[in-house]
Order: sequence, then structure tokens, then C-alpha cells
Amino acid sequence: MAHPMVEQLRFTRREFVRCLDGLNLPDAYVRHGQMNCISWTIGHLAEHENRVFVFLGQGKAIQPELRKICSFGCPPSRPKLDDMWAAWREVTAHADIFLDTLTTAKLTEHFEWKGEALGESIGTMLQRVIYHYWYHLGEAHAIRQMLGQRNLPEFVGELGDAAYRPH
Repeated sequence: MAHPMVEQLRFTRREFVRCLDGLNLPDAYVRHGQMNCISWTIGHLAEHENRVFVFLGQGKAIQPELRKICSFGCPPSRPKLDDMWAAWREVTAHADIFLDTLTTAKLTEHFEWKGEALGESIGTMLQRVIYHYWYHLGEAHAIRQMLGQRNLPEFVGELGDAAYRPH
């Protein structure tokens, strides 16, 4: 079984997918004020996992276009929904390879970049990714509500493997 923190991320991913279930194509590209569209958000979260768990964690470079169109500070865009889901699926599959190696001890370590240890531990970066998902999950849910969509999930779903367990 994966580390409990990894199970929290996987639960969070499932909730993100559940929140977006039934999203229609036109609504995926709607922007409200300064909020990015939902298709961008999917790519944005994939880019974050890609940077942390694939690039820093494994030294692999996949989906480089995400950094150009969906990273923090990029100009607003409306990337194709199918492309963003495909990128998200590819990135999370590659991220899982790294995530499955994590132990409590490993979570206290730091990634290195150009010979220097990064400021946050791997565990803190994992928490940051989880919290980042929840931030955008709420935002995407709000966008769907503003679009008048009905029958959206109303509460956190079944915890499954993410339920509390001592480690």
C-alpha cells in the first residue's frame, strides 16, 4: 500500500475528476473575470505534478508544452479539453511511478536542482500539490455553479484508501 500522503493525493485526484464529471465542451472554455477556464486548470494541475514528481522526482521531461501554456503567470488561454485530459492522464501515470517509492523518511528529504537542495521537503511539496488541487477543485466547482449546472457533487466523496490510518 502507498504512503498515506500519496493516498491523500490519489483521493484528491479522484475528487477532481468527480467534480468535473459531465463537463460539456463549451463550458470547459468559459472564463469568469480573472479566473482561468477549466480546461486550463486541468493542464495547470498536470503541469504542477509534472514539474515536481516527474521532472524533479525522476529527471524525465514529458509534456513540455504544459509549462508554456498552463503554468503560473502564463497569459490566459483556452487549451483543448481533450488535450489537457490526455496530458493529465499521462503525467499522473508517470508521477505515480515516483509516488509509489515514497516512504516517511523519503518525504523528509529535499530534491536537488543544479546541485542545490530545494527549500521545501518532498513531503511539503506533496502537500502543496494536494492543497493546490483542492484550491482549483473549488474554483472549478464554482465555475460550474455560475454556469447554472445542476446535480453537481455536494460533498467530499468516499475516502476509500485515503481514510485515516496510522503509519
